[in-house]
Amino acid sequence: MTDAAPRMTSGRKTAILVIVLASYFMILLDNSVIFTALPSMEADLGLTVGQTAWVQDAYTLVFGGLLLLGARASDILGRKPVFIGGLIVFSVASLLVGMAPTGGAAIAARALQGIGAAIVAPSSLSLITASFPAGHERNRAVALYGATAGIGASLGLVVGGLLASAFSWRAGFYVNVPIGIVMILMAPRFLPASHPVRGRFDVVGAIAATLGVGALVFATIHAAEASWGAPLTIGSLVGGLALIALLVWNEARAAQPIMPLRLFDDRVRVGGYVGRLLFMGAMIGFFFFTTQFMQDVLGFTPLQAGLGFLPMTAVNFAVALASPRIARRVGEAPALVAGVAVTMVGMLWLSRIGVDSTYVTDVALPMVLIGAGQGLVFAPLTSAGIHGASEADAGAASGLVNTFHQLGMALGLGILVVVGSHAVGAGVSGVEAVAVGASASLAAGTALLLASLVVCAALILPAARREATDVPATASVAD
Repeated sequence: MTDAAPRMTSGRKTAILVIVLASYFMILLDNSVIFTALPSMEADLGLTVGQTAWVQDAYTLVFGGLLLLGARASDILGRKPVFIGGLIVFSVASLLVGMAPTGGAAIAARALQGIGAAIVAPSSLSLITASFPAGHERNRAVALYGATAGIGASLGLVVGGLLASAFSWRAGFYVNVPIGIVMILMAPRFLPASHPVRGRFDVVGAIAATLGVGALVFATIHAAEASWGAPLTIGSLVGGLALIALLVWNEARAAQPIMPLRLFDDRVRVGGYVGRLLFMGAMIGFFFFTTQFMQDVLGFTPLQAGLGFLPMTAVNFAVALASPRIARRVGEAPALVAGVAVTMVGMLWLSRIGVDSTYVTDVALPMVLIGAGQGLVFAPLTSAGIHGASEADAGAASGLVNTFHQLGMALGLGILVVVGSHAVGAGVSGVEAVAVGASASLAAGTALLLASLVVCAALILPAARREATDVPATASVAD
């Protein structure tokens, strides 16, 4: 990405990073806090099975569907006002979820949260690239952003279980309100102003992107609830693919596209997007099925299940903080490939769980590997997604990073739920059924990680090696 970052004091840069990371952490927290809080929420509001699913799905569907539109809005209207607007929407929605008297009100408020998240997520990453000059400072900021992506997901399970057990499921959403207020008050003072891009929204592209991505997310959600062969699943999938095709056709002709196709000209960026989609598909399965296994097979309470992820969270945090130093020593791309490989080994180990498994040997120890691998992966994957993008494309590139993140989660969960349900035989039920389904789903997650490893090794690693050899040659010519 071209270096257009303004000069500013280190104190202001720190404040910007705190605002961005705290806000991003808040929206990622709510992506996973619901897993351990949902049983209490279901009992309190008297949710039906369908409503229970849509408390999570409404957030995921709107978040994923509106990401490209939110990213383009930050480019056209300015990152600072759009970011602040997104924070306001998300904070108000969090309050409404916590106050929800019925299941319908909770679902509607979760959808509103998704709108705020779709605005905050892409503008947060583009604010980092606009505020920190290329090189060590930006690499460190992106590394922390990537660490936040990994830690937010795993810590959400701990926070959700802790607050639901100690207070109420509502506390997991109320906690966003004071954080959001502080960030909203700090943002106008510290965030840098950006120059909006003159022009208008790509209306056709915005509609096609929003409905197309939304239809694909809905298809995978419905497949997890019904099947991939259900008419509504097939119809949504076909409709979503048709709209994505319309999006590509329109973007090739639009003067100011919502998703510039030039962003796919770079092999590293493509590797970053596809590798992230596959990696997140595996990781959402890890969180979803491991939570079920700990509660239904090992007999953990929601709080114990949340705390059960601490080995992963602690190692993830430590490795993520060390990842900038590791990247400087071995390079970002080798660190990325090693991280995906370590995560894959941990997932393969975890996939061997069964009814006779113990927490320490069969869950906690594999989690250590998964946490270490994830700590190495997110920062270089994020850097790959914005690799070489121009200042004008900062929002769009950031939007694609987050779009593939959310699509990976939705597609991965839909696929792995189907794999798990098909693995359970007709005569298998109860605890054994949970163990068999979780084991099969985690094995399929291992396959997704293998695919991510291949993509990263084939697309990102060779380009990084070429750039590493080009730098000395360029320097010697300059000398």
